Amino acid sequence: MKTYLYLLAFIATLALASCSPKVTTSVIKKYEPTDFKTEVVILGLEDPIPDETEVLGDIKIGDAGFTSKCTYEDVINLAKLEAMKLGGNAIKITEHKLPSAMGSSCHRITAKILKADDISKLNIAPAEEIIPDADYAILNIYRYGGPGALVGYDIYLGDEVLTRVVNNYKTSVKTTKFGLNTVWAKTEAKEELPVDIEKGRQYYIRCSIGMGAFVGRPKLELVGSKTGKQEFESFKAKHQ
Repeated sequence: MKTYLYLLAFIATLALASCSPKVTTSVIKKYEPTDFKTEVVILGLEDPIPDETEVLGDIKIGDAGFTSKCTYEDVINLAKLEAMKLGGNAIKITEHKLPSAMGSSCHRITAKILKADDISKLNIAPAEEIIPDADYAILNIYRYGGPGALVGYDIYLGDEVLTRVVNNYKTSVKTTKFGLNTVWAKTEAKEELPVDIEKGRQYYIRCSIGMGAFVGRPKLELVGSKTGKQEFESFKAKHQ
């Protein structure tokens, strides 16, 4: 009986572990862990490593085989946690592999863990992005790879087609349709997203495909400026 219980416990532990991404850290130098109240800055693929910044190590977060909690936000949070363990306060992404229909369903990143004495010198995305003297707004629309790779759909703003999104795609669209608008898309079902558009602002719309009866249904999410900017700049799209 005890053997049976141990076996069940082992299987349960293995199942829980397999839900999380695989994290591999190579340590060069270690400091006291970073205070949990300190923000860990994310530098994207195109961002340079600032001068007077120390590299503490490298981190790789990948698919453990049956990983389910591996959205971009999930793997970034894991990277932040590992950085804090080493006393770091920044992450520089050097590689970002997108989910794919025929491969892994996870986001997989490789990054450098950094420590900056003056964190204000790092490129921290503002909470709200304002375009100086602009008489328009910008809608940044993007879609990672993943399920529904063969399903594309048009993105509408009211009755105007803004773009057609496919897997591994991003684009920026200018608009002068200010006020409360509806961004929408339709496959076998219609998805609507209300957006209050203000002059001189940037907005980030994350697109994907959800479960449906036949071809899947579009999913549209309005993402905050800070997270949206990180996600939008975190990958090199095959289609733009």
